[in-house]
Amino acid sequence: MKVLLKDVIIFPRHTPLHTDILIENGIITRIEKSINASTDEVIQHKNMHVSIGWMDCFANFADPGNEYKETLESGSNAAAAGGYTEVILIPNTNPPVHNKSQVEYIVQKSKSLPVKIHPLGSITKNTEGRQLSEIYDMQNSGAIAFSDGIECLQSSGLLLKALEYIKAFDGIIIQLPDDKTIASNGLMNEGITSLQSGLQGRPGISEEIIIARDIELLKYTGSKIHFTGISTKKSLNLISNAKKEGLKISCSVTPYHLYFIDEDIKDYNTNLKVNPPLRTKEDMLALREGIKNGLIDFIASHHQPQHWDDKTCEFEYAGNGMIGLESIFGVAGICGIDSADFIKMQTKNIRNIFNLELPQIKQGAKANLTLFDPDHEYIFNEKHIYSKSNNCPYIGKRLKGKTFGIINGDQLFLSELFS
Repeated sequence: MKVLLKDVIIFPRHTPLHTDILIENGIITRIEKSINASTDEVIQHKNMHVSIGWMDCFANFADPGNEYKETLESGSNAAAAGGYTEVILIPNTNPPVHNKSQVEYIVQKSKSLPVKIHPLGSITKNTEGRQLSEIYDMQNSGAIAFSDGIECLQSSGLLLKALEYIKAFDGIIIQLPDDKTIASNGLMNEGITSLQSGLQGRPGISEEIIIARDIELLKYTGSKIHFTGISTKKSLNLISNAKKEGLKISCSVTPYHLYFIDEDIKDYNTNLKVNPPLRTKEDMLALREGIKNGLIDFIASHHQPQHWDDKTCEFEYAGNGMIGLESIFGVAGICGIDSADFIKMQTKNIRNIFNLELPQIKQGAKANLTLFDPDHEYIFNEKHIYSKSNNCPYIGKRLKGKTFGIINGDQLFLSELFS
């Protein structure tokens, strides 16, 4: 298949302002000011930018076991519509991804998809936090890193063993910091809003105490750890100090912790029930500043599809999480995050952390491209959603920055809305 990108701006700008790119059978064959060629597809939009493909971490495609919420196919389409050519999936499926056969299932089933899928192997069997899983076998089968996903590993002893074990192959552990012994029934951030709403609160210390503990284990082992879903100002301070000490530590934040705060839950919108919970405005502003100063390494979608029944109920009984792959770029833009910072995080930073080769835009390179307009403002609505689920609080919200789709090798995905 031949695809011609007309009048595009390559990001970052290292060519003439507007140029053409010809892609043949998944390979970039020409980059010139103007190209005239017979092709199968010509893509041209006003103010269309092209960068190397974006990558996401910590999404749940619910496959196997909960395909009524999401499948690898529908999740891949949601990611592609959001501009992502690669996605790291958490192991919280049914059964969980805790052995090599489960890793191989994800790897093999996703080979024909437009988005490259990287499975996370669980640290413990069934993500139950009791016994280490088959870490080495999963690594050999294609697990990119190890995490119990939405289940934070509570045992210091098991985490210590895991950190020591992965050093043999320069692996990395991902933790969603959450001490489940502190306000385990909490429904939202503990504060004035939780008191006014009558919902049980969950304090920031439940997150911060895990980060402080894990940093000490990291010092002891000299291994690697990544914290995702960081939500408080104090958590950032702990990570900042650890980075200054030279520890192998990185962190990511969700798009919804950059956009929403606990006061937004006053109307009991169940789509805003997440873990870690939405925090205060002070915390949210600290997270935005953490992106601007480079302390936060990238934005992780925490794409968590839920069935209609799991969200159309009382706040207390609603499932945690929201979908978000299609809206991340627009959320970042409306939150004041510069597109250059966003693209650096979602391309270079994340691949460096997970030891992946950085794609290139040059003649002879495999096409791994995201097509986008960083300046376009629009109202996000249901037409933008490619996920099977609809638990999205951004519907009706103004966002800044739209994506046209991706080109990943010989796979082309264009959003119908912007085609």
